[in-house]
Amino acid sequence: MFHVNSLSRFILIFVNLLIFFSIYSKAQTLKGRILDQNNNLIIGATIFNSSLKKAIISDSSGRFKIHAKKGENKYIISFVGFKPKVLDITFENEDFIETDVILRSDESLKEVVVSGTLKNISKLNSTVPIELYKAGFFRANPTASIFEAIENINGIRAQLNCNVCNTGDIRINGQEGANTMVLIDGLPIVSGLSTVYGLTGIPQSLIQQIEIIKGPSSTLYGSEAIGGIINLITKVPEKVSPLSIESFSSSWGEVNTDLGVKFLVGQKTNLLGINHFLYQNPIDKNNDGFTDLTLQNRISIFNKLSGKKNNIAFRYFYEDRWGGQTNWNKSERGRNNIYGESIYTNRLEIFGKYLYNDKFFFQYSFNQHHQDSYYGTLSFDAKQTIGFLQTVYNFKISKSLYTLGLSYRYTGYDDNTPATFKKDNTHLPGIFIQNEIINNNEKSLLLGIRYDYNSNYGNVFTPRINFKKSSEERNSTLRIGFGSGYRIVNVFTEDHAALTGARDIIFMEKLSPEKSWNFNLNYVKDLYTKRGQVFKVDSSIFKTIFSNRIIPDYDSNPNQIIYSNVNGIVISQGGSIDFFGKISNVLDFQIGLTYVDTYIKENDKKSIPYLTEEFSGSYKMVYYNNFIKLKFDLTGNIVGPMKLPLLSALDPRPGYSPTFNILNLQVTKKVSDFEFFIGVKNLFDFKPPLNSIARAFDPFDKQVTFDNNGSPVVSENNPFGLTFDPTYAFYSNQGIRSFFGLRYLINN
Repeated sequence: MFHVNSLSRFILIFVNLLIFFSIYSKAQTLKGRILDQNNNLIIGATIFNSSLKKAIISDSSGRFKIHAKKGENKYIISFVGFKPKVLDITFENEDFIETDVILRSDESLKEVVVSGTLKNISKLNSTVPIELYKAGFFRANPTASIFEAIENINGIRAQLNCNVCNTGDIRINGQEGANTMVLIDGLPIVSGLSTVYGLTGIPQSLIQQIEIIKGPSSTLYGSEAIGGIINLITKVPEKVSPLSIESFSSSWGEVNTDLGVKFLVGQKTNLLGINHFLYQNPIDKNNDGFTDLTLQNRISIFNKLSGKKNNIAFRYFYEDRWGGQTNWNKSERGRNNIYGESIYTNRLEIFGKYLYNDKFFFQYSFNQHHQDSYYGTLSFDAKQTIGFLQTVYNFKISKSLYTLGLSYRYTGYDDNTPATFKKDNTHLPGIFIQNEIINNNEKSLLLGIRYDYNSNYGNVFTPRINFKKSSEERNSTLRIGFGSGYRIVNVFTEDHAALTGARDIIFMEKLSPEKSWNFNLNYVKDLYTKRGQVFKVDSSIFKTIFSNRIIPDYDSNPNQIIYSNVNGIVISQGGSIDFFGKISNVLDFQIGLTYVDTYIKENDKKSIPYLTEEFSGSYKMVYYNNFIKLKFDLTGNIVGPMKLPLLSALDPRPGYSPTFNILNLQVTKKVSDFEFFIGVKNLFDFKPPLNSIARAFDPFDKQVTFDNNGSPVVSENNPFGLTFDPTYAFYSNQGIRSFFGLRYLINN
């Protein structure tokens, strides 16, 4: 019986094996080659059968062979730098099907920019070197405003200018923040008063992309574009989700919430965006008696109505912020009992564009800004109105593309400072023309000149010339640029140090407009490996020479900040390199480094300006784990030493900042229409020195004795001869903190 059973089992197993191998031998197979649109074989492409949950890689000859099942099969073919392709193939009685699969380049790589020439053009074809950052770039490190978000870009630094109210500006390649022109949809919205507090009022959620030009752009954009521009492109209503919500909170008690709603108004699409940021938790971890972070309550309401030919947008921004001694309250506003800096900001913006046809368009903007503030007992009440009109006409003659523009800008400014005797009304009409000669998109030459007439300062000419040469394969590009810029200065709207602390403001002369000449060389190289990895190197060298530069003098008198035009030149030169890599569909990275050599040359003497970093860098890495469905983001920036303003030779605070590294981590999980994210900011817990605010215990200098010249006297309770000073600032006091949040997005 044993032997019979054994034989039966053997026969049964043998029959089953025959059936298995018979079925397997008849398994259907899909085979073929993976090609690009130029019929080049693609090695390392992924072929995934979603029906069988099986995947293979195309071999060294670009060929593949993958099993199928009888009936319908869905294949997904993907490769870095190309659009994924989906194949639906049905097997009936065929043993195999052979086909060639053609992948096409991802059109998203042909990124469109407008900042360089005032017309839509691919970034690759732009004669002017432009850096482009999409909204997704900033989601790797969520922030409440553009001011904080932009510091993860190489060569761009968000400079903190006050330890008490936490104001700041955005600096390009080591230059002062006032030299950076911030545009919204190509319009000069953020200027004057808003360069101090307006940047923190622009929510990250409002932005579709950010375009950056490093170097003078006054030929197209006029005054303030002396060092470069940052153009914030707002979202297009037609291309956004019907409903989006994002909210996050930090361990410090900060709460940021964004709401976006899209709906139709007649034949036009309307986008309504509301942002609210709240922080009401006085924290003093460095034990100096002052808030480490300014308390804020701000709301931004944005509405954009978009049609086929025209769009119009408005934004209202309100903020109530204060910083100071932790026991300060609003009843102490303007009094000398407890020190506080309290700023109320009301701001209204209206801007739009009318497209007459594909050659002619009209732009306009209007904004009003009111700042009601107290810095201790010092009142600063300022109002600013800016109106802007511009018409642009693009036309072609032979191989030359011409751009002709007419503009007019009105600025009305008034404040209660001694420097402003009456309301200042400035009229600035301008005209510009540029000619771009293009040869098959491989070579192009751009010539441009602008003429402005400033009602206070007279005639200003700003020319520029740019040249581009690309390789035949379009994988390398050389750009050379030379141009000039100018800037008209208003100290009280641009330099917050003039309003804080106990120093007097001294003007040695009527300030003349700053002027600059800039040279820039940019080289971009794209590299592709046989395994589908993509690398890019973007390198630049630059040199800018400033004349009539206005640099505050903190050294001549510790009780004064002296303003005058430099009797000489200021040189800012250096280089930068960015390295981008896409290792696979789940891993990419970016590393950048910028070196800057800036100095003042006056009367055959060299000196280094304050708050100018010797070098800076940024890094970013994104990894997506398919197994656990998590996305990991690592972002950070490194800032080298900066000269800091001391009050005297006895000042015990360091004269230079240390090199510091800010590292941020984030983990994101997507579940249906939701994204949950959690992370840590400033993982290394970097903070400025504990004694950054000089004599924080005596903010009104009640215990300071002054001599006949107004200088502080060294005494037992003032051994270093200092006065109260919050301008010794270069980075936030927050230190390490965690955050968590969620995003909700309804798909169209």
